[in-house]
Amino acid sequence: MNTPLTPLPFRAPGSDGTGRQGYPPAPEPLPVPVMDNHTHLDFAHATVDVTVSIADALDAAEAVGVQGAVQVGCDLESSRFTVQAVELDPRLLGAVALHPNDAPAYAARGELEEALAEIEALAAHPRIRAIGETGLDFFRTKGEGLAHQRYSFRRHIDIAKRLGLTLQIHDRDAHDDVVQVLREEGAPERVVFHCFSGGEELARICNSEGWYMSFAGTLTFKNAANLRAALAIAAPERILVETDAPFLTPHPHRGRPNASYLVPYTVRAMAELTGWELSELCARIAGNTLQAYGSWD
Repeated sequence: MNTPLTPLPFRAPGSDGTGRQGYPPAPEPLPVPVMDNHTHLDFAHATVDVTVSIADALDAAEAVGVQGAVQVGCDLESSRFTVQAVELDPRLLGAVALHPNDAPAYAARGELEEALAEIEALAAHPRIRAIGETGLDFFRTKGEGLAHQRYSFRRHIDIAKRLGLTLQIHDRDAHDDVVQVLREEGAPERVVFHCFSGGEELARICNSEGWYMSFAGTLTFKNAANLRAALAIAAPERILVETDAPFLTPHPHRGRPNASYLVPYTVRAMAELTGWELSELCARIAGNTLQAYGSWD
């Protein structure tokens, strides 16, 4: 996720939408509840009271078998929002960080160290369970900014290890370098590759290292053969699911805004691709999510 786009209002599934820009209809509920382990609720409509929009979004998710979510920060503003959000609704846990594409901007202003210190302070909240999203992005950041990305990533790894938190990885066009940094620094006990974007090679590394692979709606895209190949060999105990809402809406609603209530589309695609019985897959995902982030209670 990058700099926020024009925010869209959350409308409960089944309400009147606006064509492609409206929220898709609600899917059939899952037989066993799961959690969306990566969403961005601060991309709700700016004029909607946060206590209403968060509750609406989570109510819609719960109605289809998505019983909780991890709200993820990507800069200081969204990380502060995340701490507020997890205090408003027990169905939320949180993650805080500086996104790799934002780290160079903080560095250019001479604010990176101060920002990292605030991230660490925010992460002390008991319902903040992860440092993320952090990592490397070679698609949007080039040149001198890459050094700041790498430095920020290493600092986030250190924070996660010292605080005993899960690390949520943003990895875009940087698989080898992300793995190299994790090995050089020594990875935290729990690592999640958010919106897993690799293929079989990265999946094998994650299996070997004990890192989680979180699959998003991209798995359902026609051009995502690499993701389907990775899922086919992913260790069952390392599979998670997410939305990265409001982005990456799964087929058949690609291009419309995403939300946690759409997770069942991705889970059903995962079951079809792997041949797993749906209830068994849901139970596995739920158990893995609790192992990765701890209890929502």
